[in-house]
Amino acid sequence: MTMMKSLCGATATLALMAGAALAEPAIIFDLGGKFDKSFNEAAFNGAERWAKETGGTYKELEMQDEAQREQALRRLAEAGANPVVMTGFAFGDVLAKVAPDFPDTKFAIVDMVVDAPNVKSVVFNEHEGSYLVGMMAALASKTGTVGFIGGMDIPLIRKFGCGYAQGVKAVNPDATVVLNMTGDTPAAWNDPVKGAELAKPPTRASSRSASTATRTTCTPARS
Repeated sequence: MTMMKSLCGATATLALMAGAALAEPAIIFDLGGKFDKSFNEAAFNGAERWAKETGGTYKELEMQDEAQREQALRRLAEAGANPVVMTGFAFGDVLAKVAPDFPDTKFAIVDMVVDAPNVKSVVFNEHEGSYLVGMMAALASKTGTVGFIGGMDIPLIRKFGCGYAQGVKAVNPDATVVLNMTGDTPAAWNDPVKGAELAKPPTRASSRSASTATRTTCTPARS
């Protein structure tokens, strides 16, 4: 995940640079906030790096609930922010609706493709980074059982889990991989209590069920 956080931070830096000569750029952090110790925080660090290196300033907005997405986008675009960067696939449908209304504003979205002339879609081969992490987990494991905890149960996160599991199996074909998600709604992105619960040592029963889940998860998913 650290590799992906670094990429997200670099993406935010480059996206903000793209609008440096146009207007004050803006970044919208997804649910969880800019100090989530994950993608949002990586993007925040990238934005701060850009501000420090260029002396520029940027607008920012933290999402509080799903209903704010379209309002946040329109608010920043109407205020003249350019470009407007979004840190999450969940903005996809809203951005596809809003972008045509602001043809002179550039937008950037991470982890989703929005086909519009003024939108830069930034996507990754996330399963490849997870594959390497899975290999390291297998090498570090003393029991032959390793775990993966994802956020919201969606195809994107299943790709992370799939790459992780395959990396583990590349090092130790007999390893057991316990795959879990914190939930199936957006609240899953900010549920440390559930994450801590799932991080507890698995029982044999959960390990057996996870082996089946691994095979299912690693069936190519359609986004």
